[in-house]
Amino acid sequence: MSKFRLQSIVFVLTAFLLGCNEFMVVGVISDIAKSYSASLSTVGFLVTSFAIIYAVCTPVITTLTGKYDRFKVLMVLMLVFLIGNTLTAFAPNLFWLFVSRIITAAVAGAIISLIMVFVSIVAPIEKRAMLVAATFAGFSIATIVGVPIGTAISTAFSWHDSFLLISLLTVIVYGFLFWLVPRNSRQENASLANQVQLLKDRRVYMGIIVMISLMTAEYTFYTYIRPIITTVLGYSANQLSLLLGLIGVTFILGNTCAGVIANRFGITKLTLISASVFVMLLAMNIIFHVSWLGIVLLCLLCFVLGMPGSILQVMFLNVADRDFPEAMNLASSLNPICTNIGVSLGSLIASISVNFVQISEIGYIGAIFALVAIVSSAVLIKVAKN
Repeated sequence: MSKFRLQSIVFVLTAFLLGCNEFMVVGVISDIAKSYSASLSTVGFLVTSFAIIYAVCTPVITTLTGKYDRFKVLMVLMLVFLIGNTLTAFAPNLFWLFVSRIITAAVAGAIISLIMVFVSIVAPIEKRAMLVAATFAGFSIATIVGVPIGTAISTAFSWHDSFLLISLLTVIVYGFLFWLVPRNSRQENASLANQVQLLKDRRVYMGIIVMISLMTAEYTFYTYIRPIITTVLGYSANQLSLLLGLIGVTFILGNTCAGVIANRFGITKLTLISASVFVMLLAMNIIFHVSWLGIVLLCLLCFVLGMPGSILQVMFLNVADRDFPEAMNLASSLNPICTNIGVSLGSLIASISVNFVQISEIGYIGAIFALVAIVSSAVLIKVAKN
């Protein structure tokens, strides 16, 4: 196997591990609440707090470490991530669990941004786009697949073991990164003012609004996907992992289709995608009265929601490449930043909403944000044509 292929696999696996670490909590949220005798809404704040810290720290750490050797920075950040994740696995109480999640959230985004920089360095020009897409797909797929993985391990053993597995895999990945990542790579010290110009482009900030809106809509229901399947739809705990895996597969298929859509249509289908999400969220409460139809709806939702992230990330990178080359690092981090802002808003709103509406009615809340995405998508497409 060539060195480039090994590097590609390790980069994708790194992104996947980081995504699993973040979103695995969703699949074991009920087990965590039970083990610490805490409410679901309290433990649900784990998702929100992680996403907030991630979104805030990613651009800060990326900017502050820009003048240092990328290889050394990556190795240090991966070590911090390993410590934080291991602390999660052995957290004796809810306080230390929150501390451990803050540690991992603070460095995860900066790690992904550095990985993307190394992708650009090691990949030949003709293979660069493919590897960029694959690495982003690794993270995006983990947002869904991490849930059934965590649930399956938690059901068979303990939720602590879910994170222990991530630590063990991180040690292996750390060794491969140490071996395969290029040394002596120093980032051009672009001024903060020049990088921020990217965010002033109407295409970029409208794309950010669309991305955040759709992720918020997704996590109004996905934060409580486990009780939706077991309590609302009435499936057993033994069926849970299988059904979560099925939903995860549909998300991967949607992510795969996004590449084709981005190549053929660019961003022009985002309004249709957002409208589809809106309609399905409005129909959720009615369709949930029939268990099998409820699963079909969840699969369709995740299939469609697997598309916009990759489509928008391609647009962000293209805009930066043509008009703001000094801001490529910032552009490469917009997908995970927007994802986590949306996750934080969606999980926070879901945690509040379940105190006032039934979980089966949570789709109505998400539909509000899907409506925002419809309007924003229409504006984005209009702006991009001008």
